[in-house]
Amino acid sequence: MTVFSSVDATVDALVPSWLTLPEVAERLGLEVTRIRPLIKEGQLLAVRRGENKALMVPSDFIGDGKIIKGLPGTLTLLRDDGFTDEEALEWLFTPDPTLPGTPAQALRENRGTEVKRRAQALAV
Repeated sequence: MTVFSSVDATVDALVPSWLTLPEVAERLGLEVTRIRPLIKEGQLLAVRRGENKALMVPSDFIGDGKIIKGLPGTLTLLRDDGFTDEEALEWLFTPDPTLPGTPAQALRENRGTEVKRRAQALAV
């Protein structure tokens, strides 16, 4: 089961924008009660942030009414590599000159194979 932890300032600064769970539900066209199971199943990643420690998802993870292609598989690879949610966020939003851009940007641009290849290499 996923334990929702607070995001630190370094990771928070890397992520350009965040969505609350109701905002995620609206963008996905789902009931808000369906969002937490998506997080627990590893389809999405959410952390607590802000003054009220609200559970939030990076807005880059949602595109065209669905979770961006390749995100769930990449999250699985990172978790299998022993990454915490915060470490996964930091990796996904840290610029990689070999991509170019960040892994999150590459996923949004349908370059998931490159991202997954790099995530798999982290385990070696």
